[in-house]
Amino acid sequence: MTRTLRVFSVITAILAMAVTGEAQTTAKTHRVAWITPIPVTDPMSTFNIFRQEMRQRGYVEGQNLTFEVRSVEKAEHLSQIVSELPRLNVDVIVASSQPVVQATLQATRGIPIVMVGVGDPVATGIVASLGRPGGNVTGLSMLSPELAAKRLELLKELLPRLSRMAVLSNPTNPSNAPQIRHIQGVAQPLGIELRLLEVSAPEHLEGTFQTAARWRAGALMTQDDLFIFTQRIRIIGLAAQSGRPAIYGWPHFAQSGGLMSYSPDFQDMTRRAVVFVDKILKGAKAADLPVEQPTKFELVINLKTAKALGLKIPQSVLARADQVIE
Repeated sequence: MTRTLRVFSVITAILAMAVTGEAQTTAKTHRVAWITPIPVTDPMSTFNIFRQEMRQRGYVEGQNLTFEVRSVEKAEHLSQIVSELPRLNVDVIVASSQPVVQATLQATRGIPIVMVGVGDPVATGIVASLGRPGGNVTGLSMLSPELAAKRLELLKELLPRLSRMAVLSNPTNPSNAPQIRHIQGVAQPLGIELRLLEVSAPEHLEGTFQTAARWRAGALMTQDDLFIFTQRIRIIGLAAQSGRPAIYGWPHFAQSGGLMSYSPDFQDMTRRAVVFVDKILKGAKAADLPVEQPTKFELVINLKTAKALGLKIPQSVLARADQVIE
């Protein structure tokens, strides 16, 4: 190698290092907001799955990614939490549950929102259609109406003589109406009479269970709702005191002592939400990304609770369980 060629090679290497260094210092740091009802410190939180999946796609905290994490542990704090989002200069918001998504949508029409766990985003006006959302929201629907009907079928299989069932519902949640319609469509052929018990404040819960007892409800179902989710420990306790079997829409209920739950696989939904976030950070518009529906579901049965209630879970139900808590 001639002296001139060696000098040229050294200069080229130096320039390449300089360009690389400049690219590293000027690379955009993406800001992603994570807004869910579950604190990230909770063992049932899917935030660590989200973080790992983001890292596998090249987004590393401290290098090109910053998280803005907020947990809505009390429904009354929701408005204050989402009002901060526009000031945080985030690139995309991941929001879980119908009320969180709706409140976030009211707070910003400019920041892309990836929803996770919304019952029926079309019926409630969050998106124009599943194929073309049309606004700043896309993500994953929860299929709540269909799932509510499936939960009723599971209860009937568990309790063949079930003739009266109470449905715990938050009247302020617009996604509950489609759920009720689907449940009613399934209940009549099964010979089950429904009683809708509306509750929207913690002080109403005890009276609601007293109403269910006076009506002689044979079982209880909760609708998918942020308020009901945040009150899950108390609801589970009241259900146990009343001696009534209950089925819930989130695995967290069964894992915390509830009898059983049937829901989408939230870990799988979280992984799929990362795909939406990645596309948006790379320039895709939320309006053009079709909303997806869950493809994996999870049945969780708590045998300890079943034993306390004096129930024997049929083998036909037990065999379909994805998780059995003993």
